[in-house]
Amino acid sequence: MFKHLLVPTDGSALSDAAIQMAVTLARESGAKVTALHVIPEFHVLAYGTEMLADTEDRFIQVTRQHAENYLAVVTKAATQAGVECDTVARNHAHPYEAIISVAEQRDCDLIVMASHGRGGMRAMLLGSETQKVLTHSAIPVLVVRQPTQPGVGHRA
Repeated sequence: MFKHLLVPTDGSALSDAAIQMAVTLARESGAKVTALHVIPEFHVLAYGTEMLADTEDRFIQVTRQHAENYLAVVTKAATQAGVECDTVARNHAHPYEAIISVAEQRDCDLIVMASHGRGGMRAMLLGSETQKVLTHSAIPVLVVRQPTQPGVGHRA
């Protein structure tokens, strides 16, 4: 079946569901997991230039700490399940490009990622990293959706 799964995480509860799915699938398949967090690039929106150096340094510090925390969740889940796990943090302006690139570089044969399930105009305006990965990746993608709550979003 699958030998190497990539699981991107943004630290959300929905990413946690994708992590659990990836780890379970990896354990059942005897596969290994690579966890990825894409760190956004620093963008300058400041009143004065004197604010820039401190702001950028602080941004880098905070985003790297977030990456470590998010990736530690995957490492812990994999370790508890007895699954080999590696972690990667990448800076990139377009997360979907980083996801596909890491999957290709690491010879992953499945990407397991979450989707917030936005539809219609909201999805068109906000974009969807999951949709972009689905559109541009030659590697299969398993999408973990937010479970629907009874009585919400569907008819009985």
